[in-house]
Amino acid sequence: MQVQTPPHRYKLPIKRTDRVLEVGSGHHPHPKAHVIVDKFIDSNYHRKTDIRVLKNQEFIQADGADMPFSDNEFDYVICNQVLEHVDDPRAFLTEQSRVAKRGYLETPSVVGEYLFPKESHRWLILPIDGKLIIMDKAANWFDSQFDFGLLFLTYLQRTSMGYKILRDTRPNMWTTRYAWEGQIEFEVNPDYPEYRKYFTGPWDETMVRQFFPEQSKPREFMDAFSSMVKIGWQAVTGTTKF
Repeated sequence: MQVQTPPHRYKLPIKRTDRVLEVGSGHHPHPKAHVIVDKFIDSNYHRKTDIRVLKNQEFIQADGADMPFSDNEFDYVICNQVLEHVDDPRAFLTEQSRVAKRGYLETPSVVGEYLFPKESHRWLILPIDGKLIIMDKAANWFDSQFDFGLLFLTYLQRTSMGYKILRDTRPNMWTTRYAWEGQIEFEVNPDYPEYRKYFTGPWDETMVRQFFPEQSKPREFMDAFSSMVKIGWQAVTGTTKF
């Protein structure tokens, strides 16, 4: 079940004694992972650059839907920007729940996928009622060549403090973040109209407020101030790590 919506993948409830697996680590493995798994070693179609393995990490080539591990062999499993690529999300998520007791999943949000779509992404993913609702992208898409990835992922990230504050204070604008324990609850291509409406038509105010609830002005100010402090520190130190 879902237990948390972490603000970022570097702020996860991982204990010092946990044995950690990352599935689909690609070119940017999580520093807390002890074992990393990737299916593709000869192709960068699903990632930006070549696979990277950090010091003291063990690399294993395997399919995330069929891994060579025992039940609950790991305390925590991280899966960042992978689920949207897989052929069979049911098998993939069931395998995460089998090999680990707890974990974290991150994918593009529906908003993010529409603004900067990727050809390799097969699924649109949204957390509703504590479950990951997974919809076939090809069946719920529009025929468009627009891709604002350069604007949102590169240009504004580099040049706009206002954009960085928005990114920090509304992280679910661009990503779906799902921390779970025990079992991952999900549905693939559900027929239920209350779920399908988020993928098939315009969002009304009720739907918008569900994912972007209005906050008090003091809370908004404190969140924005914290973001500005972090951005300023990064500028001074020359680091972008959270």
